[in-house]
Amino acid sequence: MTSGQAPRHHWPLRQVLPATALVLLLVCLASLMLGAGDLSPQAALQALFGQSSDEANFIVRELRLPRTLIGFLVGAMLSCAGALMQTLARNPLAEPGLLGVSAGSSFAVTLALMLGASAATLTVHVAQLGALAGCLLVLSAARIQGVGNDPVRLVLAGATLTGLLLSLISLLLMFDQRSADEIRFWITGSVAGRSLDIALQLMPSLGLAFILTLIIIRPLASLALGERAAQGLGHHPGRIRFIAVVIVALLVGSATAVAGPIIFVGLVVPFIARALAGPDIRRTLWLCLTLGPIIVISADTLSRLLVAPAELPLGVLTALIGAPVLLMVVRSRRLPTL
Repeated sequence: MTSGQAPRHHWPLRQVLPATALVLLLVCLASLMLGAGDLSPQAALQALFGQSSDEANFIVRELRLPRTLIGFLVGAMLSCAGALMQTLARNPLAEPGLLGVSAGSSFAVTLALMLGASAATLTVHVAQLGALAGCLLVLSAARIQGVGNDPVRLVLAGATLTGLLLSLISLLLMFDQRSADEIRFWITGSVAGRSLDIALQLMPSLGLAFILTLIIIRPLASLALGERAAQGLGHHPGRIRFIAVVIVALLVGSATAVAGPIIFVGLVVPFIARALAGPDIRRTLWLCLTLGPIIVISADTLSRLLVAPAELPLGVLTALIGAPVLLMVVRSRRLPTL
């Protein structure tokens, strides 16, 4: 904070977290009650409890409910991964979709499909390995002189990596139509048509990510003060970074395997969370668990309504939401570090 600048007011977590949880509940209800077709909100609400027609029950419980729950998971995973990446790189623009992590995950999935992979569990693990490789490339670029110190140049480096990987994906799919059909939703991003089975397959990865986060959350908060401060408190910065990279790979890989490379969620949500509750990564992650699903589920609901009965890709809506926030962050005077 520069001299003469008024201190920013932040809300206590015990106040803002219940408020965002209430908003999330309302957004989930809207996702279940609204959509393309002639089903009224009242009939949709009755179908949620199995008290409507068979058609209404099918629409709400077999179509809308799974995509709402998956949207919840995807939003929470991407927003938490974005917050961790921004803390690691000490850069408010370090977002998985912008810096090539999601593209690395998609590229790995494309290769797996071309080599004959079809099991959803294999796809999830391959996506996580691709996200890990992308994350390591991003952090390596952040250590290059003149790149890591300039957030805009880091984003340009990430955009270059993303463009290269997406071009390679397009080139590979030209030679394999089967893979092109299966990979299409990864390119645009969507939670439509996903079953709860794939969400259950993510539970081991999410459980591991949760445990690892509990282990490093305090050391990671001290690392935000600088490596010397973290070492003075008895922590090992290299070990903290490695574990955080593994967590990001698990989260981004899981989200990409389910919904494709949805960008800007990992940028918008931590930005809002820090504005509400301050820069402490512990408060940021708690808010990401509610704010991320709010963004993704709201965008998914709008995608069904704006061009009904057709649907817009979810990735298009998140880009429309995130692009103005990106411009705000870039123009901010507090841009250089977190």
